[in-house]
Amino acid sequence: MKESSEEKIPFTDRVEIPSCGMIVGVELCEDLWAPVPPSLKMAAEGANIILNLSASNALVSKARYRRELVQQQSARCMSVYAYASAGVHESTTDTVYGGHAILAENGTLLAENRRFQRESEIIYADVDVERLNMSRISEGSFQNFDVSDRNILQLDGHVFQGVSSLKYRRVAPQPFVPGTLEDRDEVCSEIFQIQCAGLAKRLEVTHAEKAVIGVSGGLDSTLALLVVRETFQMLGMPFRNIAALTMPGFGTTGRTRNNSQILSEILGADLRTVDIRPACLRHFEDIGHDAEVLDVTYENVQARERTQILMDTANRERGLVIGTGDLSEIALGWSTYNADHMSMYAVNCGVPKTLVRHMVRWYADRHPGKLGDVLRDIIETPVSPELLPADKDGKIVQKTESILGAYELHDFYLYHFVKYGAEPEKLRFLARYAFGERYPDEEIERTLKIFLRRFFTQQFKRSCIPDGPKVGSICLSPRADWRMPSDASAALWLSELESSCGKKGKME
Repeated sequence: MKESSEEKIPFTDRVEIPSCGMIVGVELCEDLWAPVPPSLKMAAEGANIILNLSASNALVSKARYRRELVQQQSARCMSVYAYASAGVHESTTDTVYGGHAILAENGTLLAENRRFQRESEIIYADVDVERLNMSRISEGSFQNFDVSDRNILQLDGHVFQGVSSLKYRRVAPQPFVPGTLEDRDEVCSEIFQIQCAGLAKRLEVTHAEKAVIGVSGGLDSTLALLVVRETFQMLGMPFRNIAALTMPGFGTTGRTRNNSQILSEILGADLRTVDIRPACLRHFEDIGHDAEVLDVTYENVQARERTQILMDTANRERGLVIGTGDLSEIALGWSTYNADHMSMYAVNCGVPKTLVRHMVRWYADRHPGKLGDVLRDIIETPVSPELLPADKDGKIVQKTESILGAYELHDFYLYHFVKYGAEPEKLRFLARYAFGERYPDEEIERTLKIFLRRFFTQQFKRSCIPDGPKVGSICLSPRADWRMPSDASAALWLSELESSCGKKGKME
């Protein structure tokens, strides 16, 4: 055939589909087993999907090792790794092939076939390239190389547009919460140890003789008190040096007050009761506020009075005020500035609300009897700051999740927004898929708007939060992972959400 009539076929290990952000790299068989697999360089040059065509034979225990290699390589490359090996119809002279097919994304196994099947089969998975690309941006350890001199084959990506459903991918509705009992024990135990280790160091370096903590009968102060008690046991400090202050105000109910008292007594803490109502009424007089007007001043006066009592008690008794606020509250700014917003060490600052609930339940399961019983009742108590008066039956009126939306929705948005940079339309789409019929579309969208608006407007509180231990991959401390101006605007995000809500059909 003459040179002029030959058709040139490009040959490259890098294929780019620019319209949907996919860059595909290809390696062969034992490349995966090499000390420095080619996929490492491909990933550093931008490939986010790695394909491997292999003829790996079947040996005892090799499948497990192969699976681990694929998962680890996908994690190391922060990519999708799709592996397909020769099947049972290959030559069996001295070896047998099992037809192993594996799909992994950033360390997570998405799909795997049954080996030794006599019929051909295809495995499927929905992958999230945007999520991978965001992980690479946010992870300082990921290195990008220059690809200007590489031979890149570009394909038309229009067929990949318009994702309408996720058929082969599970989206966890509570991404912070471990999925199995085995994982729960391991994760909760490690988080608890991190919290205790951080607090122990702070107590030692400050030479604090006591821990001062406000106990409300709610989830956050309960977890914080459990951490303090465990830390004191670890350091050999007397439990009576834990000053547990219950400070009833205008909205305190009998249920939460009783639970805080029972819990403190069981744990051996020094329980003290300080009624803040007289001081708040006097303060209303001092600043000219009508005590019948149940506005933000009415609420925040109580929160600041409690913090003043805690701080002054700590000063008087050479103690340390232990903060109880969690990661979800920090994200939403659901705290009173210079009140529960502030402490001397915040043990829960890295734990989102859904995980706080999970950890208290984990602790209750490990401690049967009276302690477990009171912890389970605290879990079932509606989340509330209890700053507004109770109803005529003495029950909580001010329910946080009725105002803000469900915390599991907020934690879902927080996870995908901060960790993977998901934009409003994607957040809405993922939430609708993850929660199914649990929440109507209107509630998913209402809560998402609240999340975006509060997350942006409440940054000023995060800019000056107290120290506390980072326990997971998401941390909103300005001294750790999160950099954000306090006057950033959510306008573009809210505008995009309004636009996407107006054309829901696109992603039905």
